[in-house]
Amino acid sequence: MLFSVIIPVYNRPQEVDELLDSLTKQTYPHFETLIVEDGSENRCKDIVEKYREQLNIRYYYKKNSGQGFSRNFGFERAEGDYLVVFDSDCLIPPHYFETVNQYLERDPVDAYGGPDRAHADFTPVQKAISYAMTSPLTTGGIRGNKRHAGTFHPRSFNMGISRQVYEETGGYRITRMGEDIEFSIRIIDSGFKTALIENAYVYHKRRTNLTQFFKQLHFFGRARINISRFYPDQIKIVHLLPVMFTLGVLFFCSLPLWSLWLFEKLLVPFLAYFALIFVHSSYKHQRISIGLLSMATAFIQLTAYGIGFLKEWWVKLRE
Repeated sequence: MLFSVIIPVYNRPQEVDELLDSLTKQTYPHFETLIVEDGSENRCKDIVEKYREQLNIRYYYKKNSGQGFSRNFGFERAEGDYLVVFDSDCLIPPHYFETVNQYLERDPVDAYGGPDRAHADFTPVQKAISYAMTSPLTTGGIRGNKRHAGTFHPRSFNMGISRQVYEETGGYRITRMGEDIEFSIRIIDSGFKTALIENAYVYHKRRTNLTQFFKQLHFFGRARINISRFYPDQIKIVHLLPVMFTLGVLFFCSLPLWSLWLFEKLLVPFLAYFALIFVHSSYKHQRISIGLLSMATAFIQLTAYGIGFLKEWWVKLRE
């Protein structure tokens, strides 16, 4: 089986360098790599040239159109049986394609996704961000594990589709703001079989500071409302939990102004929740500092998503 790896990139040559280096270490060699430069000013063409002798790689430069349509650009030019999408800020462990190939030979599916993890070399902030996005104690952790609810919806940071899926669906219909969610819904609605391959994980660097992380999650919240413009039934209770948390925080912060007694009563469960996050993350990473940072990233993960959701919901109401 030949895999075609499609990597859209925008002004991130250093990330592409690290990603391509990880691909040179794959134990399964039957894959090609397509780098799609999406109108970048800071191009990665020279980085790609470094790997000509180590990888079956092609480089394309195109006018900026967003990550969704850049992936379609790669799909159109790919030669593989399976079309695999990675975000440029991922590192791929050596066993990845061997794991996927073995799974597909044993249990063929039309589309798959894998989880993300924190690499040992990540900064403490990156590890804390990864924790917030994968922990069972936050809504970020509801995906990418075998206990996910309902049919598994692959996400484009780590996703593979058969050539038939692309030919019948036409790829991405929107290019930003929830494009991978819309695509996954359409894949499933078209009758294709999806699966989570747990050991086909990637190391996802995501954002490098808390401000960037807030902006990213704020955008994710807006994206969920954008998806509801296409699929009104795709607002689930789990998507409302960050909104409820955000509104609860606003209510909690207002309590001292009019009910100190109620503030004191609610303070205990609020602190207990974040204490649990601190203990769990500290134990998982064996570092108290990451446990402390994880309390901040979990708070941001919930409130930034909730704020973005409410903001775009208000926009939608006024349309």
